Amino acid sequence: MKLPTQYGRGTKHVPKPWGWELWWAVTDRYAGKILHVERGHALSYQMHLKKDETIFVLRGELDLELTRPGGRRRRRRLVPGDNARIRPGDKHRMTAVTTCDVLEASSPELDDLVRLDDLYGRANGARGASVRPKTAQARKTTKIALKPTARKTPKARKTPKVPRASVRTKSKRVRGRRS
Repeated sequence: MKLPTQYGRGTKHVPKPWGWELWWAVTDRYAGKILHVERGHALSYQMHLKKDETIFVLRGELDLELTRPGGRRRRRRLVPGDNARIRPGDKHRMTAVTTCDVLEASSPELDDLVRLDDLYGRANGARGASVRPKTAQARKTTKIALKPTARKTPKARKTPKVPRASVRTKSKRVRGRRS
């Protein structure tokens, strides 16, 4: 699926360090966005106080880290056709395993964001939380760790070795298989 490079009226293209957002609907009752996340990049580990959102993977694969209030952090792999609901108070992060496009439908509180951790050193100005900027080396290391690993295929079985016997013929030594 190829997304258009030019957009109609009422849309907004927002560059991000992990890719970009296309805001295709913003009303007083709902909002719609497409998130384009480059392979190996991740959004902030964040939460919303009021915003309720549902995501749908259009293309690519991503890992969704999700922590419900009072629960444990869980990671789930999402592929095209998968969706997930993120309720207010849920802590979450999306990490692109491959370059991906994600459709997001949400309540209209687009500025409702509490950043808990960010790979790009962006502070959470609205809530006053500080995020320690990571060094370039730390970001590079993190990106490498997020790349998908190649699946190992089982090794083919080797035929068992048959012991060989040495036989002397005149002055030459001849190797052959034992019968």
